[in-house]
Amino acid sequence: MEENFANKSQSEFEAMMKESGRSVQATLTAQHRSFDSYFQDLLNKSEKALYDAFPSMYGELYTQNVKVFKDLYSELRRYYRSSNINLTDEYLDCMVKHAEQHKPFGEVPRDLKVKATRAFIAARSYAQGFLVGSDVVKKVSQVSLSHECTRAIMKLMYCPHCRGMSSVRPCNNYCLNVVKGCLANQADLSTEWKYLMDSLIGVADRIDGPYNVDTVIGTIHMRIAEAISNLQENKDSITSKVFQGCGNPKISTKGSSSEDKKRRGKVTLEAKSSAQALEMLVLDAKGNLTALKTYWITLPSSLCSKKVMASSASDDKCWNGMTKGSYLPQVMGDGLANQINNPEVEVDITKPDMTIRQQIMQLKIMTNRLGNANIGNDVDFQDTSDDMSGSGSGDSCPDDVCGKRLSKSPSTRQPETNAIPKQSGHGVNGASSRSLPSASLLLLLSVAVIAAQHLWR
Repeated sequence: MEENFANKSQSEFEAMMKESGRSVQATLTAQHRSFDSYFQDLLNKSEKALYDAFPSMYGELYTQNVKVFKDLYSELRRYYRSSNINLTDEYLDCMVKHAEQHKPFGEVPRDLKVKATRAFIAARSYAQGFLVGSDVVKKVSQVSLSHECTRAIMKLMYCPHCRGMSSVRPCNNYCLNVVKGCLANQADLSTEWKYLMDSLIGVADRIDGPYNVDTVIGTIHMRIAEAISNLQENKDSITSKVFQGCGNPKISTKGSSSEDKKRRGKVTLEAKSSAQALEMLVLDAKGNLTALKTYWITLPSSLCSKKVMASSASDDKCWNGMTKGSYLPQVMGDGLANQINNPEVEVDITKPDMTIRQQIMQLKIMTNRLGNANIGNDVDFQDTSDDMSGSGSGDSCPDDVCGKRLSKSPSTRQPETNAIPKQSGHGVNGASSRSLPSASLLLLLSVAVIAAQHLWR
C-alpha cells in the first residue's frame, strides 16, 4: 500500500508541475505567435505594395528582373528566421564599394542600414526569446522527482489517510518545506528567468520605440523607390565611374524602351501604418512577461495553495507530518543551497540537476542575445527549426572583409557564458550582377541588394 501511495503521489505531483508549466508555455507561445504573425504581415504588405506599384513605375526593366526583388524579401524573411545569410559576388562587391563612395542612391542605403538592421535584429531576438522561454519550461517540467522527494510527497499527501485523518489538510508551512525541497533545483532558474523576462520587456520597448518595426519594415518598398529615384537623377555619371573602376559586366543588347523612359521620375508610394496593433501587442506582452517574472519562486506556494490545498499558515489543526496540530519548523529559503537543513526532504546540495543547469545556460545565452539586440548589435542564430541552442555574438567587421569573417562582441551582462556551438545556416547567393540585362539596370536595381547586404554586415 505504501508503494502504491508513493507511485500515486509522484504521478499526481508531476502532473501538477506539467499543468502549471503548460500554462506558462501557452502564454509565451501565444505571444510569439502574435508577434510573428504581425511581423510577417508587415513584410507581406510591403512586398505586395512593391509588386503592385513597380510594374507601372519601371515597366519592362522591372518585369525582366522581378526576381531581384523577390529574392530580397525572401532573404529578409530568412534573416528573420535566423538563417546565416551571405550575399557576396566579386563584381557586386566592387560595385557596392563604388556605390558607397559616389552615393548614387543618396543617403537611403545608409539610413536603411541603420534602421533596418536594428529593427530586424530586435524582431528576431524578440521572437526567439519567447520560444526559448517556452522550451525551458517544457524541459524543466519533465524533470523527474528524486526518491527522497517522492517519499516526502507521499507523507504530505497520503499518510493522513493511514491515521484516519483523510479530511485533515497539510499545514501550509509543512507543504512549503516539502515542495521547496523537491523543487530546489527549479528555483535556481529564477535569477536567469527574471533576466530573460526583463530583457524581453526591454527589447519590446525598442520594437515599439527607437527601432520601430512598423515604420521601418512596413516601408522598405518606399525606401527602394526613393533610392531608385535618387539614382535616376545622376545615373549616367555614376555608371561611367563604376565601369571605370570595376570594368564592364556582361550585358545584353536590349535597351530600355521609350515607354520605360517615360515612366522614369519621382515616385511616391503610400504606407499603411499598423502602429496601433504593434502598441497593443507590446503592451500585452509586457503585462504577461511581468507576471511571469517570479514564476519559479512562487511555484511552491502556488502548488500548496491551489493544488495540494494546504491549510492556512495559522491553522493549528492541520497535518504536520506526524499528527493533527501546528507545524513548528521554519520555512526554508528558495534554491538548492538553502535546503541543507530542510526538515522534510533530504536534499544533496552538492549534486545539482544537470538538465536544469543546462536550461539555466540556455536562459543566459538568450538573455545575452537580447542584450546585444537591445543596443543594436547583431547576434548569431540557428534556424528556428533546429534545437534552440547557440551563441550570442556580434556581427560587425571592417568594410574590406565583411562577409569573410565575424568578430565577437562582448556580452552585455556578466557572467559571460561559454557559447554552445551554433549550426551554420545555408548561405544564399544574391542576384548576380552578371545576369542582369543592362549595366544601367544593374545600378538601378542594386539598391535592393545593397540594402540587404548592409543588414548582414
